[in-house]
Amino acid sequence: MAEIRQEFIEQAEKIGRSCEILPGGVMELAQKLQYSHDNHKPLRIKLGMDPTRPDLHLGHTVVMRKLREFQKLGHKIVLIVGGATAMVGDPSGKSETRPALTKEQVDANAATYFEQISKVIDVTDVEVTNNADWLHKLSFMDMLKLASNVTVAQMMTRDDFAKRYSEGKPIAIHEFFYPLMQAYDSYEIDADIEFGGTDQRFNTLLGRDIQTAYGRKYPQLVMLLPLLEGTDGVVKMSKSYPEHCISLTDSANDMFGKVMSIPDTLILKYYELLTDLENNEIKKVHDDLENNACNPRDLKLRLAHIITEEYHGKEGADKAQEAFINVVSNKGIPDDIPEYKLVESQNILDLLLELKFIQSKGEGKRLIQGGGVKFEGEKVAEPTFLVENEGILQAGKRKFAKVVR
Repeated sequence: MAEIRQEFIEQAEKIGRSCEILPGGVMELAQKLQYSHDNHKPLRIKLGMDPTRPDLHLGHTVVMRKLREFQKLGHKIVLIVGGATAMVGDPSGKSETRPALTKEQVDANAATYFEQISKVIDVTDVEVTNNADWLHKLSFMDMLKLASNVTVAQMMTRDDFAKRYSEGKPIAIHEFFYPLMQAYDSYEIDADIEFGGTDQRFNTLLGRDIQTAYGRKYPQLVMLLPLLEGTDGVVKMSKSYPEHCISLTDSANDMFGKVMSIPDTLILKYYELLTDLENNEIKKVHDDLENNACNPRDLKLRLAHIITEEYHGKEGADKAQEAFINVVSNKGIPDDIPEYKLVESQNILDLLLELKFIQSKGEGKRLIQGGGVKFEGEKVAEPTFLVENEGILQAGKRKFAKVVR
């Protein structure tokens, strides 16, 4: 192999920021980039997406941003809609068997994915496939051949399977097929690189094994990205925890305010994973935090503006910042809050749901317990509270409604 040129090392270092690259690290990625360039053969970059939920959040965009970098260099992004795998359910990181989705659920969720993905990558230049197109066509003998490439002992090296087995929790046989099906996708689409979160280590590396077993000389490189915590700084960002999740469908005000609510310990990670700042700028953020050279609030204001501007434009970000400073910093109330006409006394949880300030009564109870719901400036202490009079209702730091009769 020819000596790797500096330009491709620099490309690999930029794209590989915050990534774990397996098996050969940055230099193997640089080698692939150089080979692709010299042979005029774009790399095929694989990302599998199981449409288990209709909405995407900032955690999903961590890998999409990497795809965008490859796309700008002229490589081909291959998005695999998990029409077959979603009907099994990915057991990665789960403590119990996941419920399978119906074809109708998969199709409905997938329909919303691409509109949201288009906020990050150019979907007009993406190869979109559905693994149901090939996996549903495999015969029983084909599946036996596929399964013969992996032992039960290998499967049990997965942390989630090992943990469930040690705790006496059931593991259904069909769950073993999920990583096999995902790995077969890599062979089917001839992937050069596969992206995934750190919880996808086993599945993505298995893709290399299956490609080799089916005759590919140079199997895919694996690039793993850290999972992004939600605004609580503890739990992985997930729609299962809407109060800590920053969705791509959030309004500019909500997105800005949620980013401002992250703990200081997440500032650097959010800059690294959710912005396009150069490495020297990221280092300055690190140094400023390390040396207490600036107020973390100022770093968060810049971060919130960068992220909000990407999804709502500069004007949207400017207005969101102005609203945040008015409401939070100046203890003000927005000028344009909606009015709600109260016909009769109404339970606080029902009212919050009707206003779409919460997505479930469970979320509302947690918000009340944390002192996050106020009526006329007074904290609501119980979820049985009845709203009977006119006044300003506040949920969290950013959601307001004027109750009128």
